[in-house]
Amino acid sequence: MIHLERNLTIDAAPDVVWTVLSRYMQIDEFAPQITSVDALTDGDIGIGSKRRNHFTNGTSVVEEVTAWKPGSGYSVKLSDMAAMPLHEANSEIRITPTGGKSKVTWTFDYRVKYGPVGWLMGQTMMKIMMGKIIDANLQGLSEKVRAV
Repeated sequence: MIHLERNLTIDAAPDVVWTVLSRYMQIDEFAPQITSVDALTDGDIGIGSKRRNHFTNGTSVVEEVTAWKPGSGYSVKLSDMAAMPLHEANSEIRITPTGGKSKVTWTFDYRVKYGPVGWLMGQTMMKIMMGKIIDANLQGLSEKVRAV
């Protein structure tokens, strides 16, 4: 698996950041590439909750919660990724208190199709592209938290 990690310190307490992140089915409120979200499960949000994220380029992906830690973050497993050249992918968002602020860490772990050529593509082009997307998501999260 290829590991990508980005961080941003947000000038807000962790509980304020969690207020935004815990609105799992509303990630489109701060992630600029996501145009809408379909809730694929009902009830309380937690392990097993699923959403379909629709992107600006017309594609979509399903995310299922694999870990839910109120106040500190969650992890998801991606599926239905036909538009992405991936065998598997997981992502985690963690909130760490730091001097009255919140360090938000967003990781993306993925395994690319196409053997060694895919691995090289994953280490170069894909890492750059996904890094930009995660950076934009973190910036959007920061702006959304300021508006809360």
